Amino acid sequence: MTTAPPAPATAPLTVRPAKSPLPGLLTLSATAFTAVLTELLPAGLLPHMGGGLGVSEGRVGFLVTLYAAASFLSAIPLTALLRGLPRRTVLVGALGGLALADAVTAVSSSYALTCAARLLAGAMGGTLWAMLAGYGARMVPAGRRGRAIAIVLAGITVALSLGVPAGTALAGAVGWRAGFGGLAGLAVLLTLCALRYVPDFPGEPSGGRVPLRRIAALPGIRTVLSVTLLLLLGHQAMYTFLVPFAENCGFGQASPVLFAFGAATVAGIWLAGLLVDRRLRTTLLGALVLIAAVLAALGALGHVPGVLPVAAVLWGAAFGGAPTLIQTALVDVSGPEHADVATSLQATVYNVGIAAGSLTGGVVLENAGAGALPWTALPLVTGAALVVWAARGHGFPVRRQVR
Repeated sequence: MTTAPPAPATAPLTVRPAKSPLPGLLTLSATAFTAVLTELLPAGLLPHMGGGLGVSEGRVGFLVTLYAAASFLSAIPLTALLRGLPRRTVLVGALGGLALADAVTAVSSSYALTCAARLLAGAMGGTLWAMLAGYGARMVPAGRRGRAIAIVLAGITVALSLGVPAGTALAGAVGWRAGFGGLAGLAVLLTLCALRYVPDFPGEPSGGRVPLRRIAALPGIRTVLSVTLLLLLGHQAMYTFLVPFAENCGFGQASPVLFAFGAATVAGIWLAGLLVDRRLRTTLLGALVLIAAVLAALGALGHVPGVLPVAAVLWGAAFGGAPTLIQTALVDVSGPEHADVATSLQATVYNVGIAAGSLTGGVVLENAGAGALPWTALPLVTGAALVVWAARGHGFPVRRQVR
């Protein structure tokens, strides 16, 4: 049986800051918020940016794709390349790169230059996704690791549910260039906050660096990654096409449903933060079973008045907490010393799940209609729940093991 390699003696990974870690955790959360807003803001500003850059709305939409592709392709290699550097140096460097990319986007009148800036932003985003959760986990004692990760990941939820619509409205009012300029300023401010509030941790010495393939082979890593993939496949197959599904059910306006889902995710991540350190396995199983039940209800009763909004709230609450629970399980099995590499693997799997899930949902919608979407997503989410239930020894153990 493969055992976790010992941490290098020269890298004191258990050092904790004497002062409260909350300002540092909030800085990491705000960093996640900024990265998400940088990624998705162009989607809400298609006509404005198209006019400013002299291109079609479709080509502006491609700017979101460029960011996602760069993030997907860079997460693992950049994490491997930067493993030896002090962690705060990498964090500050990524924030500086994000600030530069947003500043160039704000002033650029060239579509080609804007594309280059988006590639840089995506690479910085991929670096940040690979390190934020693990960084937060190392800032607190092992028994509070899950709550720290919940605080960090809350930045993503707040960005998706509130930041993107608010940022889109604000940028539409004051101009899209001012919107990206504001993001650049926020990244600079967060750089200063990181230097002030986020503790530094050493990188891995070259002599004690564990190869990526050995980290991927640690007991439980592949289990957690498979749950990530199955959940995202099922979720995206349904969520991406929630609007046509709502229309198919006779629900006139889909916006209230989307808002209900987004608001419920905030409650979900708060609840997960309360339970993750004490009941990780049970809470995740409950969340996955609830999502599966919601999908079954939508498939059988989606046309019944009132079912869709209630289902959206329950679905949002269950899904909102799932990333925190899965991420904490990943850090548990990898150990904080290998969390950056393990999280880079998860970021890649996450993006594969989003892309493949959306593609699957699109194919089903075109060939079988919106009514078939819940039945497509249901076996995938059920599969994720079964993997968690079966992983009693490694991945999602009955007795949580933290290092």
